[in-house]
Amino acid sequence: MCNDGTTRLLIADDDPNLLAAYVLFFSAHGFDVRTARNGFDALAQYCAWHPGAALLDVEMPRLDGRAVARRIRRVADTPAPTLVAVTGLAREEDRRESLRSGFNHHFVKPVPMPVILAALTGHGPH
Repeated sequence: MCNDGTTRLLIADDDPNLLAAYVLFFSAHGFDVRTARNGFDALAQYCAWHPGAALLDVEMPRLDGRAVARRIRRVADTPAPTLVAVTGLAREEDRRESLRSGFNHHFVKPVPMPVILAALTGHGPH
């Protein structure tokens, strides 16, 4: 949370159209949003900004979302950020691997944005 009560949200996805849609939706819901197009930039943004939540694609160039999640968890921010994986990987093993990597939620694309919003605000399924 920032001092003004808005939640900082980092969104990382290599699909520019999806990234733009996320920014519009989550900004309209009161989030202070920053974005990245690859995992390396996402990790750099996280370390510079320390958002309260991150929405990460798993399959990104330079560093995948799971590697980003593992490194974010090593930062040991308090309170810990909410990490949401949004991916095309649909197998149960993929979901388990995301959770082992430090994600709080694993959603398979396409995901209705209100479902992601509910997870970020603590009012949705895991």
